[in-house]
Formats: sequence, structure tokens, C-alpha cells
Amino acid sequence: MASSTKSSAYTAKFTLNNGTIMPAIGLGTYRMRTGDVIMRVVDWALAAGYRMFDTAAVYGNEIHLGAAFKTLLPKYELERDDIFVTTKLSPSDYGNKEIVESAYTKSLDNLGLDYVDLYLIHFPGASKIPATDLNNKRLRDVTWQALTELYDDGRVNAIGVSNFTVSHLEQLMLNNHGVIPAVNQVEWHPYYYQESLLNYCKQNDILLQAYCSFGGTSASNMALMHDPVVQKIARTLNVTCAQVLLAWALQQDVAVIPKTTSQVHLKDNISLNFTIPNEEMKALNALGGLKIKYAWDPTAVV
Repeated sequence: MASSTKSSAYTAKFTLNNGTIMPAIGLGTYRMRTGDVIMRVVDWALAAGYRMFDTAAVYGNEIHLGAAFKTLLPKYELERDDIFVTTKLSPSDYGNKEIVESAYTKSLDNLGLDYVDLYLIHFPGASKIPATDLNNKRLRDVTWQALTELYDDGRVNAIGVSNFTVSHLEQLMLNNHGVIPAVNQVEWHPYYYQESLLNYCKQNDILLQAYCSFGGTSASNMALMHDPVVQKIARTLNVTCAQVLLAWALQQDVAVIPKTTSQVHLKDNISLNFTIPNEEMKALNALGGLKIKYAWDPTAVV
């Protein structure tokens, strides 16, 4: 799947169900909130070979990413089309075409872009609506229709969802308004993964993309990174624990968007030109019985 380059950057890409080409590894920006941090990290990321950047309206950092792109793309002699940018519709902006279009336009203005490559519904539940309220189902339908209209108008290259369960996807697919989601971005790591979700997505040509690849590190929980199984495999393969966790996902055809503000880790995370043997993959999969979840839980949303 991977191919070596002079920079040792992992160059594999996925082709989405509409033909859009997406890098297999991108940079996540959750909890990167200040302009100076984002400018520095994007600079290092572009130098290391990253060409995909993931953000969301609720992260509050789109405007900082926009400033970084404006400054740094020329530095590396890159054009807008050389990078892949994902952002997500806030759960507070679910609704009809006018509501969604206004939110999308605001994200574009913040990012300083004419379009994004991938626009996602961030969560199956809407803000300020109880998880068990059937209005969630209605709002998902109306919102997905609004995204399909943006897509049909050529204003976004691909559309998808985030944190959707099989049940949510099944509901959407009953009336997908002519567009199957290109991506479902979910929490996915050896402590918490859903084989049924991966199978459903593969059967329906929806790419699964992982966040929280390192477990709870965003909340300073290092349990997964320090797990003896992960550490033993890292030592055996002479790679980092983070590299093991990313390769584990990629070998299941799951894309990844690891977040780090360390230049060393940025380089490590995109240098994945190795393969985890089958026995070690089985050992990592066996950790899934722990069912330890670190991010918000969509399972209660009707």
C-alpha cells in the first residue's frame, strides 16, 4: 500500500466513491486553537509531506488555518489544488439549504478558500436536542439534502458524515438524496473499533476515516500508547507506538488524521513504510474487547 519516497513520507491515497483522490494520512487540528501554533505546525507538516488537513467549525481554528495556507502554500510552491482540506458542519447549524449554505460560506471565508475537498456532518445529533428526540432523524435528513445540493452545485468536491453508527448510515441510505456519503469519520483505535461499521462502510463504498488513533492522548490519557502489546510490537518493528497505531488502521483500509504539535512526531506519523505482521495485527485487534471510548458517543442518538 505504501511506497517509499526520498522524504520517507507515506504516499498512499484513497479514491473516494465519486472519484475524488484523498491522502491516506492527514493532519488533525482538534484543540489547536492559536494562530502561532497552527502556523508553526502547518509549516512543519507541509515540509514533512502532509497534503491533507482536517478541521471543523466547532474547533474554532478555521481562520488560523486559512492564514497558514495563505502564507505557507507559496513558501512550498504549492497551489490550492495541491492540498486536501476537510471541515465539518457544526451541530448547531443543522437545517435547510439556507442554514447550511450560510455555515459553509462562513467556513470558506475563514479558511480563505473557494471550496473544501470534503464537508462532513459532524455528529448525528443536533445541538440542544436530546439524543432520544426524533427531531435528530429529521434534521439529519434535511441537512444531508442541503449538503447534496452544495455538492450538486459543484461547491464542494465530496460530502460525508462523522460519528455515524451503522443505524444512522442505514437511515441516511434509505433516502440519500442521490449522494452516498464519501467518508464516515469516527473514533477508531485498538481499544475501540466496530468491525460491523467497517464492513458496512466497505460494502457501501464509504471510506472510514479514524480520529483518536492514539486513544485519549488529547485528554492526556496515555493508556493506549503505553499498552504493553503496543509497546512490544513497536520494539519488535523498531518503530514508535504512534506509528504502530496508525499502521494498524491503514492496514484495514481506514484513513487517519493524527494530531500532534511536535515536529519530530509529525515526521514519524507520516513515515509508515512498514507492515505489521498478521500475528501482531491479531494481538492489536484483541485489545478491542476493552471497549474503551474517549470521544463523544453517538450510539444513544436516534
